[in-house]
Amino acid sequence: MIRLRIQHTHWPRRALILTDTPRPDCWACGGEGGHHRDYGDYETGEYAGTEWEPCPCWQEDRRWVLLPLPRLPQPWRRRRPAPDPWGPSGYSNEPPF
Repeated sequence: MIRLRIQHTHWPRRALILTDTPRPDCWACGGEGGHHRDYGDYETGEYAGTEWEPCPCWQEDRRWVLLPLPRLPQPWRRRRPAPDPWGPSGYSNEPPF
């Protein structure tokens, strides 16, 4: 059975996609879709990294484009994030009383 959800993607182009999700009651992964596995170096036995092993209950490559979205015109794009209203460059640095 496929459990679908809608997501927004930016690559390779902006679009709304329909994608598969892990089975929430999976006994092997607990609904996370896979496991992190730590591995070590053969010679020293030291930690060498972590690998992701996907669970068979989830096909992470299964996705379909629902609606391609247009690029926003240049003036409508945000150039910088909005200032923090409680930060030093925001509206006020005084605590509310």
